[in-house]
Amino acid sequence: MAERKATISRDTLETQITVSINLDGTGVAKFDTGVPFLDHMMDQIARHGLIDMNITAKGDLHIDAHHTVEDIGITLGQAFNQAVGDKKGMARYGHAYVPLDEALSRVVIDFSGRPGLEWHVPFTRGTVGGFDVDLFIEFFQGFINHAKVTLHVDNLRGKNTHHQAETVFKAFGRALRMALTADERMAGIMPSTKGSL
Repeated sequence: MAERKATISRDTLETQITVSINLDGTGVAKFDTGVPFLDHMMDQIARHGLIDMNITAKGDLHIDAHHTVEDIGITLGQAFNQAVGDKKGMARYGHAYVPLDEALSRVVIDFSGRPGLEWHVPFTRGTVGGFDVDLFIEFFQGFINHAKVTLHVDNLRGKNTHHQAETVFKAFGRALRMALTADERMAGIMPSTKGSL
């Protein structure tokens, strides 16, 4: 399988973002987004997905974090779409259940080439550490639209909003790791009966 790395920059009147990823890394990560709780969640993706990740962002945080969070999702999705290449030899599908104390989440992903998001996360509070949890769906919507993946996210139980969010992102990282894994028996083979993804 070819080297799976990408660097993407996005520059708008609202945000300036650069994302670098290595899908075959060890989970080394560096974040400078101005949104600390998002950085904490992104670190879960990197460490549990074994994806090296470097993200810098400057956004209009004097308004709120909406544009920054959404545009990071968009840029990360573009980086994934570029890094996976033709997808030959990869597992394609991934899933994970992750608990954290009383919280439990399930994430299922398909590198299908078709954007689709099913989001079922009933957060018990609206904010964590000043972060508006409504912005997480904006992050994932931006990601799936540009990574061209189908993603199902379900928080199955939880009382602590921090725990709910963290289980979602840890499960997302684990599901990514499974889907991105190279399958020796699929070497050079497209994981689709269509012949393309």
